[in-house]
Amino acid sequence: MKKYLLLTLLVLSTFLLVGCGKAKASESKETVKIAYLPITHSLAALEEAKELEASTDGNIQVELVKYGSWPELLDALNSGQVDGASVLIELAMKSKSEGVGIKAVALGHKDGNVIVVSNDVKDGADLKGRTIAIPHRQSSHNILVNLALEENGLTIDDINVVELAPTEMPSALAAGTIDGYCVAEPFGAMGVSIGAGKVLYESNELWEDSACCALVLTDKFIDERPEAAKEYVEQYKAAGNALTEEEAKAVAKEYLNQKDDVLDISLQWISYDDLEITEEVYDSLVEKVKKYGLSDNPPAYEDFVLSDF
Repeated sequence: MKKYLLLTLLVLSTFLLVGCGKAKASESKETVKIAYLPITHSLAALEEAKELEASTDGNIQVELVKYGSWPELLDALNSGQVDGASVLIELAMKSKSEGVGIKAVALGHKDGNVIVVSNDVKDGADLKGRTIAIPHRQSSHNILVNLALEENGLTIDDINVVELAPTEMPSALAAGTIDGYCVAEPFGAMGVSIGAGKVLYESNELWEDSACCALVLTDKFIDERPEAAKEYVEQYKAAGNALTEEEAKAVAKEYLNQKDDVLDISLQWISYDDLEITEEVYDSLVEKVKKYGLSDNPPAYEDFVLSDF
């Protein structure tokens, strides 16, 4: 009996020591607070947080802060409630132009957007007179719609553009209140999955390696905790490079609460490798931001992009 009692105490002690060790390791790490929306465009940030949580190495840990809309997330970022965010790059550019202290340090993804239209839309020229939804005027989705129209000899004045919450777009298409939409994933795939519409264009057909979402950090975080910021960005880029479609689906299922068929469709369109914001990529974005009326004076690359960690 004593033998079993001693063995039980030994096992319990081992668990307690391991648990205390993990708690102490966690307590000794710096916490980085990152805001995100539950979309596939944030998967590199979500994957990194998951990897850091499982690791005892390194000096940082990530606290993910979920928001339900871009205005809510942007308010948290601009007011310094978080250290950084995965956010629409055009929204971040606008904040920077208005004097908010932030820097874009990496892309969120490459490509990964589609224009979904109702099944009765024959082709791009048939968009004329239709109602198309986008999530925000300051978005690559707005640019992509403009590019699709231009491809077919049309302009934004030839359609009715409405802003709509991403979660409402698939049902609005199914109900016939809109004729199409362009938005962050997995909402495009949802419209296809339920049979409400079809893909008219993938983003890479209109704008290869298009910039859409970016990882943005506050100047306060970068200036006051430069080593933590550097480590975070390095880990983030590594997580994106290593993110296979299988792993991306596992992370998406955990954080996005979507069905397998939706994720299978959505993840065909996106990639997470090589998330550097090069001057060439940024210049292409700035040109389109100006051309399609999103901003007359977007921030210069050297003022907004920090790539030399």
